Amino acid sequence: MKVRECMCNNVTWVKPTDSVCNCAKLMSNNHIGCIPVCDDSQNVVGIVTDRDIILRGVACDKDAKNTPISEIMTCKVCSCTPDTHVKEAQNMMKENQIRRIPVMENNKIVGILTLGDLAANPDVNNSEVTNTLEDICNCNKKNAE
Repeated sequence: MKVRECMCNNVTWVKPTDSVCNCAKLMSNNHIGCIPVCDDSQNVVGIVTDRDIILRGVACDKDAKNTPISEIMTCKVCSCTPDTHVKEAQNMMKENQIRRIPVMENNKIVGILTLGDLAANPDVNNSEVTNTLEDICNCNKKNAE
């Protein structure tokens, strides 16, 4: 199965100059926990999660209305293509300890794949999704020790 069969095609994204506050509102309004950061040509230059906003923004006393998202985003972005096999995408999630992967085509964002998307797809083996999540969580526990 290919990523294109599971991914979300409706991607909300922000510009690096958008405020942390604006990004948080978009997350809240769209019920999402992650937003790609793109330049004017829709090239992904970073990614920000709800956790980034808490740990790199709120916990560091950043002014959410005046801090650009570029100050708290993760710059190293792991991505895949619509033609990537789902198992390969899951391996990327495990290796990079992430739950969401931007989907790129011709250097443009065309979707996002989440563990939730995989779990909700009846054609994806749920035990493999569970194993992926366990591996991500176990890596996070090891890194915290």
